[in-house]
Amino acid sequence: MNILVLNCGSSSVKFQLIETDIDTIEKNADKRLAGGVIERVIGQALITLHAEGQPKVKIAEPLHDHKSAIDYILRWIISPESKITNINSLADIHAVGHRVVHGGEKFTMSALITDEIIEQIEDSIELAPLHNPANLKGIMAARELLGPGVPQVAVFDTSFHSTMPETSYLYAIPYQLYRRHRIRRYGFHGTSHRYLAYRYRQLVGINREQVNIITLHLGNGCSACAIKNGESLDTSMGFTPLEGLVMGTRGGDMDPSIIEFIRNKEGMSVREIDTMFNKQSGLLGISGLTNDMRELLAEEQEKDDRRAKLAIDIFCNRAKKYIGAYIAEMSGAEAIIFTGGIGENSPIIRERICKGLDCMGLTIDKKLNSKITSGKEGEISTGDSRLKAFVIPTNEELLIARDTVRTVKNVPRRW
Repeated sequence: MNILVLNCGSSSVKFQLIETDIDTIEKNADKRLAGGVIERVIGQALITLHAEGQPKVKIAEPLHDHKSAIDYILRWIISPESKITNINSLADIHAVGHRVVHGGEKFTMSALITDEIIEQIEDSIELAPLHNPANLKGIMAARELLGPGVPQVAVFDTSFHSTMPETSYLYAIPYQLYRRHRIRRYGFHGTSHRYLAYRYRQLVGINREQVNIITLHLGNGCSACAIKNGESLDTSMGFTPLEGLVMGTRGGDMDPSIIEFIRNKEGMSVREIDTMFNKQSGLLGISGLTNDMRELLAEEQEKDDRRAKLAIDIFCNRAKKYIGAYIAEMSGAEAIIFTGGIGENSPIIRERICKGLDCMGLTIDKKLNSKITSGKEGEISTGDSRLKAFVIPTNEELLIARDTVRTVKNVPRRW
């Protein structure tokens, strides 16, 4: 089956076209046929397209909404110019898999999209007002453009974390607030953390139930996850993606009383403070320069910028605290896994996060660590480390495509 994977943001559409099926999944023989991204959807859009084996195409076109962006992608996929193998018409796209950020407590697995499922996703908009509306726009556009005969599947960021126990997901606030409004930790980046658990067990040759690892998804958004016996035991993001690690523009963990203090001192509204915590904090807020870790590392190295160094140190220290906490919560772990733009490409950050963890049995091999960037995977710890460390590039799109096939064909998921 040829599966179109769509990830619709507020002003962007990312996509991949993946050839996969039940027998292909078992043999780990899926094929990525094409992919790309359309940015600045409302206006003069920036379009990047790439068919496997062909050079990337970068162009600018005026697009006014998500539907026109997805229509552009579909027309390119079936055009002779794309040169995508075995794709000649829209009939060659057999199903669509959508990344949906929030499934609330209703969705513990991926779901075949029906009118009822759409209504339930809409019910979760108040939990993810920036993400679910864009995800729904992608669903409705794909439905209209491809017709009702092409099945669509929703794959939820939150579903992997549905295995968390109450001791992990409940906040110590009046219990009736959970009962009335479902205020709890949901966690995000679930598809990424699930892929890391899957890929790790492939690398070391163990069963799903034997996976006991801590995964660190470090990019502009960052999260940690404690995976015990192959399932999510705890995760750093909470009711929203704001909680947890220091991120590019999000502050992560903080005392909630700060909100009232800032409101009184600065005369800001709660909405303005929320925007500040989400878009003006984190690496950007501390450094006053940028949310890009590469630029901060350059500032630290070339100019010895104090606040750039401070932002990096706080970022690494917060990640280290979560590693220690999760090792205690899990009663030990076998490995730490790094992924995401920073986790995959910055040996310096990986080394700084792991510095001092020799007390837990982890020693980084500096030569191995320095060699792993740009999509490479492998172990970065020394051979005698009791706690191992790996870099594994995430592949959420592959899992979305596989979940789509399994859901359409009603085949149970084994991981």
